[in-house]
Amino acid sequence: MLSKLRNVDWIIVVILLIFMGISVALIHSGVAAWPKFQGYGKRMVFYYLLGFICFFGMFLVDYRLLLKYHWFILAVGVFLLVIVIFIGGTLNGAKGWIKIPRVDLNIQPAELFKLVLIISLSAVIGQKSKIALTFWRDIVPLSLFALIPFGIVMAQNDIGNALSYIVILFGILWIGNLKYTHTILLLLVIAASLYIGIKSYITFHEQITTYLESTNKQHWLDRIDPWLLPDLASSDASYHTQNALIAIASGGMLGDGYMQGAYVQSGFVPYTYSDSIIVVVAEEFGFIGVSVLVLLYFILIYRLIITALECKRREGPILIVGIISMFLYQIFENIGMFIGLMPLTGITLPFISFGGSSLLINMVSIGLVISIQLYGRQEEELPFVGYKKVDM
Repeated sequence: MLSKLRNVDWIIVVILLIFMGISVALIHSGVAAWPKFQGYGKRMVFYYLLGFICFFGMFLVDYRLLLKYHWFILAVGVFLLVIVIFIGGTLNGAKGWIKIPRVDLNIQPAELFKLVLIISLSAVIGQKSKIALTFWRDIVPLSLFALIPFGIVMAQNDIGNALSYIVILFGILWIGNLKYTHTILLLLVIAASLYIGIKSYITFHEQITTYLESTNKQHWLDRIDPWLLPDLASSDASYHTQNALIAIASGGMLGDGYMQGAYVQSGFVPYTYSDSIIVVVAEEFGFIGVSVLVLLYFILIYRLIITALECKRREGPILIVGIISMFLYQIFENIGMFIGLMPLTGITLPFISFGGSSLLINMVSIGLVISIQLYGRQEEELPFVGYKKVDM
């Protein structure tokens, strides 16, 4: 036990503690204008304590056990995605939450499935030899791991988590020895799909608007119009992003000071404790504050990469790249949607935004990386782990 603790990357633990302090302080400032959300800072402390318990518990478990039972984990993950459609609650427009009343915690299976997807893809690719992945035997079947859940989660009005599955899939395929020709092909397909989709949305906006309103799905307009067609967006739809942009710009280089941001403290920016928490950073601490936060993310990801490079087993780096892909997408999407680069999706800022479900998944993910650090240097198989590498 003590020998394992000595091998833990304590720089990562320190970064997590710093994130905890930053998160609680920002949430406290973000809810100051919203009386009904008072106390969220204290609840975030509880979530972090629970998260650290999960973190330490996770890294004490040999990650290869998760790989052995990845089919069972995948089945449970898909089951939760489906069952939440019938029994789940709706929160912020997304129907996909299971409430745990005694601990006042909402669990989102779509959030959990990101880690499930990473484990399953890593287990399957890790069993293959190091030859390049083939298109029909490898890429197409593996893509179904992400595309089927993608469709299920899109039906729950959660485009943010749904898109993360595609990013994770591409990251893991890439580290799993994707051919350059297939890489270029996939990038071209993604680029072409984005171009055609955006062009079609702009060209046929009136018809799309009529259809979405007739099917009671106008929430998609509220997410996409402020991004692609801000002049045509309704005042309600553009209220969030416009005020966020003004608040970010008003922060300047050094910011207005802690709990001194005019837009945040006046309640003009919604969800400043969760999705919009980067606006609190920008308005109250300015460009310097945002840069420091991004630097902390950079250090964390750098330490994850170091762990991947030190791992002697094939599955370890694949798992870590999947986790890095998940974090990078969330960071880019969350910051990008408030500066006009990305559509508004409701993705939280990792380790900073309020939310027990997302925080616990992130903490378990980092615990999994530490487990890889502790056990991934061992080249031998566990005696009770029965899968073998196969050539495909």
